[in-house]
Amino acid sequence: MSQQYEIGRMLRGSTTEFVVGCKVTQLEAPEFGALVRAPLGNGLHVYGLISAISIEDDGLVRQLVTADTVEESIIADNRLNRNVPIEMTVLVVGHKNERIQHLLPPRPPLSLDVIELCPPEEVAEFTAAGRFGYFRHILRAENVPVGELLAAHLKAAHAAHGDDGWAQRAAQELITLLRDDYSSLTSVLSALGDAMAF
Repeated sequence: MSQQYEIGRMLRGSTTEFVVGCKVTQLEAPEFGALVRAPLGNGLHVYGLISAISIEDDGLVRQLVTADTVEESIIADNRLNRNVPIEMTVLVVGHKNERIQHLLPPRPPLSLDVIELCPPEEVAEFTAAGRFGYFRHILRAENVPVGELLAAHLKAAHAAHGDDGWAQRAAQELITLLRDDYSSLTSVLSALGDAMAF
């Protein structure tokens, strides 16, 4: 693997999704729809897409939001020196063990395993493997804004590939997969249209 950029550590999860905890200072790079990996050792990597980012509150934050004014130093202290609970939900979309497969992994990451953001060349490698098999994991996900997630992911993957051919093939595959589900197809195409022009 090339560049390694740690974005957090595993809190809990399963073979279909997991939750990553991170510090505010680690929140600058990961974005909704970004491809991440969890290196599990022995050449096994689990891949997933960030499907939600949530910032939890605590007692002090609840008190501060009701104050008339909050000094910048207090905000900075709260963000940098205190443990603000930030969680990212990751939808598992494949794994690599010698080669990339768009299948669920043999096991999920373990508690406190490092989660890394994939660099553009790895995004291109993962998305070019196979025939968009990982789309089925996204399309069957529950409690996930599927259209928005696909739009964010495809925009990043298109940039990683650097050509329109991949994006057009991806859009055509989504149309084929959703041809019998008009409402989902409309939602996905609308989100894709807002995110990028094919």
